[in-house]
Amino acid sequence: MAVIVYQTFVIRQEHFKEAIENLRAIKKFRMENYNHKVEILTPVSGHDHTYALLSTYEGLAEMELQNKKMFDNEEYLELIGPFFLEHIVEGSMYTQIYRTLNDQPSGEKKNDK
Repeated sequence: MAVIVYQTFVIRQEHFKEAIENLRAIKKFRMENYNHKVEILTPVSGHDHTYALLSTYEGLAEMELQNKKMFDNEEYLELIGPFFLEHIVEGSMYTQIYRTLNDQPSGEKKNDK
């Protein structure tokens, strides 16, 4: 089962350009150095400066392993430091973790309970 991490945050308007550049660098670094997929989501509706990161891992154990590797890496910490401290509104980050639902086993019928 895949694990999906959905993190929303509000970018400070006065740091918008720098924040987007920082986000792109974070995404690139994570995609090149770690075993998971990362997408930056931009608002189409709702609050204009609320952005999101969508990260997909092979499973919960893989998520924990990749996060440990990321937070043990000084280069990664140098990328996320300015993002958390300078570019987003304090207290605006909200993280949700989802797990995909397995398909119905092939031996079961839809009407079986």
